Amino acid sequence: MNVFLGLAFLFFIGSVLGWFLELIFRRFFSSANPERKWINPGFLVGPYLPMYGTGLCVLYLLASLQNHGVNRWVLLVLMAVGMTVLEYLVGLWLLKVMKVRLWDYSKQPGNLQGLICPKFSLAWGLLSAAYLFLVHPHVLAALQWLKDNLAFSFVVGMFFGFILVDYAYSSHLMLKIKRFAQDNDVVVRYESIKGYLSNLRAQRGKRHFFLSLHTEQPLPERLRQYYEHLREREVSFERLHKNRKK
Repeated sequence: MNVFLGLAFLFFIGSVLGWFLELIFRRFFSSANPERKWINPGFLVGPYLPMYGTGLCVLYLLASLQNHGVNRWVLLVLMAVGMTVLEYLVGLWLLKVMKVRLWDYSKQPGNLQGLICPKFSLAWGLLSAAYLFLVHPHVLAALQWLKDNLAFSFVVGMFFGFILVDYAYSSHLMLKIKRFAQDNDVVVRYESIKGYLSNLRAQRGKRHFFLSLHTEQPLPERLRQYYEHLREREVSFERLHKNRKK
């Protein structure tokens, strides 16, 4: 079987499973979602996260080094480092180029630009161990299944077609956010924006889980309202703090 097709298949699996993992994490554990709402993770619309798809490919390729005599404990370190570097590069690109944060570790000890930190590097290490000792054999079995059922490659091709269309649509929204961020000298926190818009829609009895950034008003106008809302909250907090001191 073609190596490219195998990696494309793993990218497909990793992107979808990673989306479910992030969906659960952001619903029940993320500090950026205190109201515990179901929020579509990532900047794409559909149920997939390309970073996790790329991550699964990285883990698979590193785990394959076992066949060349590389020690498993060395592999675990390489995997944890590889996933941390991937997370940093993706976060850095979003932050510097697109002016958005999809995650923020700035309150975590030892963080680097709020993009990576020891706590989540450890989490990547645990995830890498789970992959190496539990998941990798099933990945090999899945690749063998694909080899025996090449017709499924049509589904993989459709998946990439959906991602390309989704990327074009989401990038258009991202450019609007980038222009707003540059004009107002701010870094937009994606998850907080989605939560804010979700609250507005809920007040009107509307739900757009996948179209998280869909608004009836122009998106830049909603962003301005969001930052005005944040400033009002800060002022209220400062007044409350002063009154408590009195």
